Amino acid sequence: MTYTNYEVGQILNQFKETQFVALATIDEIRPRVRPMTLIYLDRRFWMVTSTSSNKVMQIKKNANVEFTYQFNENSEDCCIRILGKARIIKDRETKTSIAKRIRFFKDHWSSPEDPDYTLLEILPDEMQYVTPSGMKQFRL
Repeated sequence: MTYTNYEVGQILNQFKETQFVALATIDEIRPRVRPMTLIYLDRRFWMVTSTSSNKVMQIKKNANVEFTYQFNENSEDCCIRILGKARIIKDRETKTSIAKRIRFFKDHWSSPEDPDYTLLEILPDEMQYVTPSGMKQFRL
């Protein structure tokens, strides 16, 4: 489907700096879904997690992921689905920059150099915007 930057921008405006989402990874052939905090900064999607988590092991084997964000717009339940690839970020400067923006970071990790801190960037390639009146699908 063709789309305009305006349409995509309007949809992306639904995201706050942090929100809860459901993230799906692939464990061999089965999907695994779990709640995560999505960090949306400068039109980029980030997640932080424990290096030893199952999701990190799953992403190393298969980077395909999907997350859903449910919200209310004009008293209607809506959902944004983002499909794409998860990339494990190793760059110290980026990891530090994101860590400083996360208010709950110190509850889980001692510093950005903590070996148990993994930063994920979600690189979207498809987006669906679902409302009670229909769905719009975009290839990015």
